[in-house]
Amino acid sequence: MSKIQEMSSFVAVVEAGSFVGAADATGLSKAAVSRHVGELEQRLGVRLLQRTTRRLSLTDEGRTFFERAKELLEAIDEAESELTSRSAEARGLIRVNAPLTFGVLHLAPLWAPFADANPKVSLDITLSDRLVDLVDEGYDLAIRITNLSESMLVSRKLASTRMVLCATPRYLRQRGKPKHPGDLSRHAVISYTYWSTRDEWHFTGPDGPVSVAVSSRIHTNNGDTCRRAALSHQGIILQPDFMVGEDLRRGALVELMPAYRSIEIGIHAVYPTRKHLPLKTRRLIDYLAKSLRDSPWNA
Repeated sequence: MSKIQEMSSFVAVVEAGSFVGAADATGLSKAAVSRHVGELEQRLGVRLLQRTTRRLSLTDEGRTFFERAKELLEAIDEAESELTSRSAEARGLIRVNAPLTFGVLHLAPLWAPFADANPKVSLDITLSDRLVDLVDEGYDLAIRITNLSESMLVSRKLASTRMVLCATPRYLRQRGKPKHPGDLSRHAVISYTYWSTRDEWHFTGPDGPVSVAVSSRIHTNNGDTCRRAALSHQGIILQPDFMVGEDLRRGALVELMPAYRSIEIGIHAVYPTRKHLPLKTRRLIDYLAKSLRDSPWNA
Protein backbone atom coordinates (compact mmCIF):
# COMPACT_ATOMS: atom_id res chain seq x y z
CA MET A 1 0.00 0.00 0.00
CA SER A 2 1.34 3.46 -0.97
CA LYS A 3 2.07 5.72 1.98
CA ILE A 4 0.68 8.60 -0.07
CA GLN A 5 -2.59 6.73 -0.59
CA GLU A 6 -2.87 6.00 3.12
CA MET A 7 -2.26 9.63 4.01
CA SER A 8 -4.64 10.84 1.32
CA SER A 9 -7.46 8.64 2.62
CA PHE A 10 -6.79 9.69 6.22
CA VAL A 11 -6.83 13.41 5.34
CA ALA A 12 -10.02 12.90 3.33
CA VAL A 13 -11.73 11.25 6.32
CA VAL A 14 -10.78 14.12 8.63
CA GLU A 15 -11.88 16.79 6.16
CA ALA A 16 -15.15 15.03 5.33
CA GLY A 17 -15.89 14.06 8.93
CA SER A 18 -16.79 10.49 8.00
CA PHE A 19 -15.63 7.48 6.00
CA VAL A 20 -18.68 7.77 3.76
CA GLY A 21 -17.93 11.41 3.03
CA ALA A 22 -14.29 10.59 2.33
CA ALA A 23 -15.35 7.85 -0.08
CA ASP A 24 -17.55 10.32 -1.95
CA ALA A 25 -14.75 12.90 -2.08
CA THR A 26 -12.07 10.49 -3.27
CA GLY A 27 -14.10 8.19 -5.51
CA LEU A 28 -13.00 5.16 -3.51
CA SER A 29 -15.23 2.70 -1.72
CA LYS A 30 -15.91 3.16 1.98
CA ALA A 31 -14.22 -0.18 2.64
CA ALA A 32 -11.09 0.91 0.80
CA VAL A 33 -10.87 4.19 2.71
CA SER A 34 -11.36 2.37 6.02
CA ARG A 35 -8.69 -0.18 5.10
CA HIS A 36 -6.20 2.57 4.16
CA VAL A 37 -6.67 4.35 7.49
CA GLY A 38 -6.46 1.09 9.44
CA GLU A 39 -3.24 0.10 7.69
CA LEU A 40 -1.80 3.55 8.31
CA GLU A 41 -2.54 3.31 12.04
CA GLN A 42 -1.09 -0.20 12.16
CA ARG A 43 2.07 0.87 10.37
CA LEU A 44 2.56 3.91 12.63
CA GLY A 45 1.61 1.99 15.77
CA VAL A 46 -0.72 4.74 17.03
CA ARG A 47 -4.44 5.45 16.93
CA LEU A 48 -5.17 8.52 14.82
CA LEU A 49 -8.97 8.56 15.03
CA GLN A 50 -11.39 7.91 17.85
CA ARG A 51 -14.41 6.13 16.34
CA THR A 52 -17.84 5.97 17.92
CA THR A 53 -21.19 5.10 16.39
CA ARG A 54 -22.05 8.80 16.22
CA ARG A 55 -18.87 10.65 15.30
CA LEU A 56 -15.17 10.65 14.54
CA SER A 57 -12.59 12.74 16.36
CA LEU A 58 -8.85 13.11 16.13
CA THR A 59 -6.51 11.92 18.84
CA ASP A 60 -3.62 14.21 19.79
CA GLU A 61 -1.33 12.10 17.59
CA GLY A 62 -3.91 12.19 14.81
CA ARG A 63 -4.17 15.97 14.94
CA THR A 64 -0.40 16.36 14.64
CA PHE A 65 -0.18 13.82 11.82
CA PHE A 66 -3.14 15.39 9.98
CA GLU A 67 -1.46 18.80 9.81
CA ARG A 68 1.82 17.36 8.50
CA ALA A 69 0.13 14.96 6.07
CA LYS A 70 -2.05 17.73 4.69
CA GLU A 71 0.98 19.97 4.13
CA LEU A 72 2.78 17.14 2.34
CA LEU A 73 -0.17 16.34 0.07
CA GLU A 74 -0.57 20.01 -0.79
CA ALA A 75 3.15 20.22 -1.62
CA ILE A 76 2.82 17.22 -3.94
CA ASP A 77 -0.22 18.78 -5.62
CA GLU A 78 1.64 22.04 -6.08
CA ALA A 79 4.68 20.30 -7.56
CA GLU A 80 2.51 18.39 -10.02
CA SER A 81 0.45 21.41 -10.98
CA GLU A 82 3.58 23.48 -11.58
CA LEU A 83 4.76 20.94 -14.14
CA THR A 84 1.43 20.20 -15.82
CA SER A 85 0.12 23.75 -15.96
CA ARG A 86 3.12 25.56 -17.42
CA SER A 87 1.99 25.01 -20.97
CA ALA A 88 -1.75 24.87 -20.26
CA GLU A 89 -3.99 27.89 -20.36
CA ALA A 90 -6.52 28.44 -17.62
CA ARG A 91 -10.01 29.34 -18.81
CA GLY A 92 -13.54 29.69 -17.50
CA LEU A 93 -15.43 31.49 -14.74
CA ILE A 94 -14.24 31.49 -11.11
CA ARG A 95 -16.80 32.47 -8.49
CA VAL A 96 -15.04 33.84 -5.40
CA ASN A 97 -16.41 34.89 -2.03
CA ALA A 98 -14.37 36.98 0.42
CA PRO A 99 -14.91 39.06 3.58
CA LEU A 100 -15.89 42.63 2.81
CA THR A 101 -13.11 44.66 4.39
CA PHE A 102 -10.29 42.27 3.57
CA GLY A 103 -11.62 42.05 0.02
CA VAL A 104 -11.58 45.82 -0.42
CA LEU A 105 -8.26 46.52 1.31
CA HIS A 106 -6.08 43.61 0.25
CA LEU A 107 -7.73 41.57 -2.51
CA ALA A 108 -9.06 44.33 -4.78
CA PRO A 109 -5.54 45.33 -5.98
CA LEU A 110 -4.76 41.69 -6.88
CA TRP A 111 -7.56 40.93 -9.33
CA ALA A 112 -6.30 43.01 -12.29
CA PRO A 113 -2.80 41.43 -12.41
CA PHE A 114 -4.37 37.97 -12.22
CA ALA A 115 -6.82 38.81 -15.01
CA ASP A 116 -3.98 40.18 -17.17
CA ALA A 117 -1.96 36.98 -16.68
CA ASN A 118 -4.99 34.75 -17.38
CA PRO A 119 -6.95 36.42 -20.17
CA LYS A 120 -9.36 33.51 -20.68
CA VAL A 121 -10.43 33.45 -17.02
CA SER A 122 -13.44 35.46 -15.82
CA LEU A 123 -13.93 36.45 -12.19
CA ASP A 124 -17.22 36.77 -10.31
CA ILE A 125 -16.31 38.23 -6.91
CA THR A 126 -18.76 38.57 -4.03
CA LEU A 127 -17.78 40.39 -0.85
CA SER A 128 -19.74 39.43 2.25
CA ASP A 129 -18.98 38.69 5.89
CA ARG A 130 -21.68 36.02 5.86
CA LEU A 131 -20.41 32.43 5.93
CA VAL A 132 -21.51 31.12 2.53
CA ASP A 133 -22.06 27.48 1.59
CA LEU A 134 -19.62 26.93 -1.25
CA VAL A 135 -21.37 23.88 -2.67
CA ASP A 136 -24.99 24.98 -2.35
CA GLU A 137 -24.29 28.52 -3.54
CA GLY A 138 -21.95 27.51 -6.35
CA TYR A 139 -18.68 29.14 -5.30
CA ASP A 140 -15.36 27.77 -6.55
CA LEU A 141 -13.34 29.43 -3.80
CA ALA A 142 -13.79 31.43 -0.62
CA ILE A 143 -11.40 33.41 1.53
CA ARG A 144 -12.04 32.78 5.21
CA ILE A 145 -10.41 34.52 8.15
CA THR A 146 -10.73 32.02 10.96
CA ASN A 147 -8.90 29.25 12.74
CA LEU A 148 -10.37 26.38 10.80
CA SER A 149 -11.54 23.34 12.72
CA GLU A 150 -12.28 20.00 11.12
CA SER A 151 -14.24 20.75 7.97
CA MET A 152 -15.67 19.11 4.89
CA LEU A 153 -13.83 21.75 2.86
CA VAL A 154 -10.23 21.71 1.69
CA SER A 155 -8.12 24.72 2.63
CA ARG A 156 -4.76 26.34 2.04
CA LYS A 157 -3.40 28.91 4.45
CA LEU A 158 -2.48 32.15 2.68
CA ALA A 159 -1.41 34.38 5.59
CA SER A 160 -2.31 35.25 9.16
CA THR A 161 -3.56 38.29 11.02
CA ARG A 162 -3.31 39.32 14.67
CA MET A 163 -6.21 40.76 16.63
CA VAL A 164 -5.19 44.12 18.10
CA LEU A 165 -6.82 45.96 21.00
CA CYS A 166 -6.71 49.68 20.28
CA ALA A 167 -8.32 53.11 20.65
CA THR A 168 -7.55 56.72 19.77
CA PRO A 169 -5.25 58.91 21.91
CA ARG A 170 -8.18 61.30 22.51
CA TYR A 171 -10.42 58.55 23.87
CA LEU A 172 -7.62 57.37 26.16
CA ARG A 173 -7.02 60.90 27.46
CA GLN A 174 -10.71 61.17 28.32
CA ARG A 175 -11.27 57.71 29.79
CA GLY A 176 -7.83 56.51 30.82
CA LYS A 177 -5.76 53.64 29.48
CA PRO A 178 -6.68 50.10 30.60
CA LYS A 179 -3.79 48.20 32.14
CA HIS A 180 -5.43 44.78 32.53
CA PRO A 181 -8.17 43.04 30.49
CA GLY A 182 -10.47 43.27 33.52
CA ASP A 183 -10.41 47.07 33.11
CA LEU A 184 -12.31 46.73 29.82
CA SER A 185 -15.56 46.21 31.70
CA ARG A 186 -15.39 49.90 32.65
CA HIS A 187 -14.74 51.15 29.11
CA ALA A 188 -16.84 51.84 26.03
CA VAL A 189 -16.36 48.88 23.72
CA ILE A 190 -17.17 48.52 20.02
CA SER A 191 -17.69 44.85 19.16
CA TYR A 192 -18.03 42.79 16.01
CA THR A 193 -20.89 40.36 15.50
CA TYR A 194 -19.13 37.58 13.62
CA TRP A 195 -16.22 36.82 15.94
CA SER A 196 -16.93 33.44 17.45
CA THR A 197 -16.34 34.73 21.00
CA ARG A 198 -18.79 37.64 20.51
CA ASP A 199 -18.68 39.74 23.71
CA GLU A 200 -16.17 37.62 25.57
CA TRP A 201 -12.63 38.66 24.66
CA HIS A 202 -9.64 36.40 25.25
CA PHE A 203 -6.01 37.30 25.87
CA THR A 204 -2.79 35.60 26.87
CA GLY A 205 -0.73 37.58 29.37
CA PRO A 206 2.22 37.19 31.70
CA ASP A 207 0.20 34.90 33.99
CA GLY A 208 -1.53 32.90 31.26
CA PRO A 209 -4.96 33.08 29.58
CA VAL A 210 -7.41 35.81 30.60
CA SER A 211 -11.04 36.19 29.48
CA VAL A 212 -13.23 39.22 30.05
CA ALA A 213 -16.92 39.84 29.33
CA VAL A 214 -17.35 43.25 27.70
CA SER A 215 -20.46 45.37 27.39
CA SER A 216 -20.75 46.83 23.92
CA ARG A 217 -21.61 50.46 23.41
CA ILE A 218 -21.74 49.78 19.68
CA HIS A 219 -22.29 46.31 18.23
CA THR A 220 -22.03 45.79 14.47
CA ASN A 221 -21.59 43.10 11.83
CA ASN A 222 -19.09 45.20 9.87
CA GLY A 223 -15.43 45.67 10.78
CA ASP A 224 -15.16 49.00 8.95
CA THR A 225 -17.95 50.36 11.13
CA CYS A 226 -16.01 49.25 14.22
CA ARG A 227 -12.89 50.98 12.94
CA ARG A 228 -14.66 54.21 11.99
CA ALA A 229 -16.38 54.39 15.37
CA ALA A 230 -13.04 53.93 17.12
CA LEU A 231 -11.42 56.62 14.96
CA SER A 232 -14.29 58.89 16.02
CA HIS A 233 -13.21 58.36 19.66
CA GLN A 234 -16.23 56.23 20.59
CA GLY A 235 -14.39 53.41 22.33
CA ILE A 236 -12.03 50.45 22.22
CA ILE A 237 -11.98 47.89 19.41
CA LEU A 238 -10.44 44.44 18.96
CA GLN A 239 -9.82 44.22 15.23
CA PRO A 240 -7.32 42.49 12.89
CA ASP A 241 -4.05 44.17 12.04
CA PHE A 242 -4.84 43.91 8.32
CA MET A 243 -7.53 46.52 9.03
CA VAL A 244 -5.92 48.77 11.65
CA GLY A 245 -2.22 48.36 10.82
CA GLU A 246 -1.96 51.66 8.96
CA ASP A 247 -3.89 53.52 11.69
CA LEU A 248 -1.42 52.18 14.25
CA ARG A 249 1.59 53.16 12.14
CA ARG A 250 0.40 56.77 11.76
CA GLY A 251 -0.68 57.07 15.40
CA ALA A 252 -4.40 57.49 14.78
CA LEU A 253 -4.93 54.40 16.94
CA VAL A 254 -2.81 53.19 19.85
CA GLU A 255 -2.35 49.53 20.74
CA LEU A 256 -3.41 48.77 24.31
CA MET A 257 -1.96 46.30 26.80
CA PRO A 258 0.69 44.81 24.46
CA ALA A 259 1.67 42.39 27.24
CA TYR A 260 -1.78 40.80 26.81
CA ARG A 261 -1.91 39.36 23.31
CA SER A 262 -5.13 38.38 21.65
CA ILE A 263 -5.47 35.57 19.15
CA GLU A 264 -3.78 35.18 15.78
CA ILE A 265 -6.11 34.05 13.02
CA GLY A 266 -5.36 32.25 9.77
CA ILE A 267 -6.40 33.62 6.39
CA HIS A 268 -7.34 30.64 4.22
CA ALA A 269 -8.45 29.82 0.72
CA VAL A 270 -11.15 27.15 1.05
CA TYR A 271 -12.62 25.07 -1.76
CA PRO A 272 -14.94 22.07 -1.93
CA THR A 273 -12.51 19.33 -2.96
CA ARG A 274 -8.88 18.66 -3.78
CA LYS A 275 -9.77 16.01 -6.34
CA HIS A 276 -9.81 17.27 -9.94
CA LEU A 277 -9.32 20.88 -8.88
CA PRO A 278 -9.73 22.95 -12.07
CA LEU A 279 -6.60 24.62 -13.41
CA LYS A 280 -8.27 28.04 -13.22
CA THR A 281 -8.91 27.63 -9.48
CA ARG A 282 -5.47 26.20 -8.77
CA ARG A 283 -3.88 29.12 -10.59
CA LEU A 284 -5.84 31.61 -8.51
CA ILE A 285 -5.00 29.87 -5.22
CA ASP A 286 -1.29 29.77 -6.10
CA TYR A 287 -1.40 33.44 -7.11
CA LEU A 288 -3.10 34.53 -3.87
CA ALA A 289 -0.69 32.48 -1.78
CA LYS A 290 2.29 34.13 -3.45
CA SER A 291 0.79 37.63 -3.27
CA LEU A 292 -0.13 37.42 0.41
CA ARG A 293 2.85 35.38 1.57
CA ASP A 294 4.61 38.32 3.25
CA SER A 295 1.44 39.74 4.89
CA PRO A 296 1.76 43.34 3.60
CA TRP A 297 -0.26 44.70 6.56
CA ASN A 298 2.59 43.61 8.86
CA ALA A 299 5.24 45.45 6.84
